[in-house]
Amino acid sequence: MDGDIRGSGSDALDARTTERARSSAEKVAPESIAIRASPPSAIRFRKEVIIGLSGLSIAILMGVAWLALRSHVPAQLPPESDLSRPLPKPANDTLADLPKGYGDAPKLGPALPGDLGRPILNAKNSEADRAREAAAAAAKAEQEQRLAETRAARQSGLMATTRSAATVAADAIRPASAHDSTGEGGQNAGASGAPEAQDRKSQFIENTQARSDVNPHVLTSSRANMLVAGSVISASLITGVNSDTPGMVVAQVTQNVYDSATGTVVLIPQGARLLGKYDSMVAYGQQRALVVWQRLMMPDGTSMRLENMPATDAAGNAGLTGRVNNHTGRLIGGVALATLLGVGTELSISGEGELVRALRESAQSNTARAGDQITQRNLDVQPTITIRPGAPVRLVVRQDLVLRPWMREN
Repeated sequence: MDGDIRGSGSDALDARTTERARSSAEKVAPESIAIRASPPSAIRFRKEVIIGLSGLSIAILMGVAWLALRSHVPAQLPPESDLSRPLPKPANDTLADLPKGYGDAPKLGPALPGDLGRPILNAKNSEADRAREAAAAAAKAEQEQRLAETRAARQSGLMATTRSAATVAADAIRPASAHDSTGEGGQNAGASGAPEAQDRKSQFIENTQARSDVNPHVLTSSRANMLVAGSVISASLITGVNSDTPGMVVAQVTQNVYDSATGTVVLIPQGARLLGKYDSMVAYGQQRALVVWQRLMMPDGTSMRLENMPATDAAGNAGLTGRVNNHTGRLIGGVALATLLGVGTELSISGEGELVRALRESAQSNTARAGDQITQRNLDVQPTITIRPGAPVRLVVRQDLVLRPWMREN
């Protein structure tokens, strides 16, 4: 039994020794152990490929540089004369069949009447127009010549047989404009107050040509049918007058007007109308509107020029009176507005800085200037004279008027 125990012990020992020897044989040497992984292999280009690509790139760059730096040869343009010519086009068969010149054109026969109808009509119309214009010019020249002869005969001293030699000499020296009216001396004498306004009023009345003693636009002179200078024609206004703008005024004759010689022939019947105009320029303090008469319209439609004869009121004073509006309310409003603007800018604030002071002074100067302009414009507004329709008016004749008799009274 002891022998069996020893035999088993030795076997175990041998097995353990064999196992150790086997494990030691299986161990790896430290030198053969690799701590790191092997690096990947590098990719390499072939030297021939690199050299070829470099040479190709250099060749391309040199070609581009040569193209850019080479001398440019200007294009051969056609001459200037060729540019003005149209491009050649293929000839059309229809145009090719036409004659090459006037010599190859076929000869036309005699012109038909219908072909020349329009030129003949135009020629006839132009001849008629020229003849009409020539006749009108001749008639106008003849009329002006007759008027000049009549004026010269009236102003000539040889025909004034009833006057003395001294009177004839004085009339020859005195200008013709002195014979026009008797009321112009007073108007010129009163021009010291407003010279420009008075001169303009004189021009407003005298803006016609020189006139003779007898109106040349009427019938032949006849003592029985004459209305001498100084006669008065009574009328009343049909339209009103507002001097803000210039305009036309119409009046109607209220009484029959008889001839100056016998007083039995009605020359201007009741109901005839007077046409005139009024002056819109009104000076400060003026209270009368300047009205002049230009035409006399008869009930049957005939008319007569009056050469700007002045209108008067019932008392014979030149001009017509009416309501005068001096626009005082507008002037007071403008002055009040300018005062308020000036007071607002004069107010100052204690302890104000330089910027505030500069702004206040600038506003003060600008506001004062604006207020002055507002006041000046209100002062420049001229007064407005308004005359109601129906106001009585008179026409004082300053030229001898020869009229056709309207009616004779026994």
